[in-house]
Amino acid sequence: MNIALVAHDEKKEEMVEWVGRHLAFFQKHQLFATGTTGTKIMERHHLDVHRFKSGPYGGDQQIGAAIVEGNIHLLIFFWDPMWAQPHDVDVKALLRLSTFYNIPTACNIATADFLLAGLPVGWGV
Repeated sequence: MNIALVAHDEKKEEMVEWVGRHLAFFQKHQLFATGTTGTKIMERHHLDVHRFKSGPYGGDQQIGAAIVEGNIHLLIFFWDPMWAQPHDVDVKALLRLSTFYNIPTACNIATADFLLAGLPVGWGV
């Protein structure tokens, strides 16, 4: 399964720690991420992560394009609801595409945990 991982600056450490708690799961899948988030996951957990550009530099749009092309099966996006992002329109576009293309999407740890726990074996492959 192809999984996209995105985290705003204030949520990056949370994402890296969360991935570590589910390392055995992520080792079995293809990972995609925006630039800095992907780099942090690679450095901490030695996972192979295809990195797009940083979110504000087009990474959110690149992941959106991958969703449109059918190349992303699951989106985990830890966004920070307390701060306006300079690229809010890109964030909204990404979430709009994940909804339109019916991609399971988690925006916080509780939902991400729930999704991973409930995925049927072989889903998205």
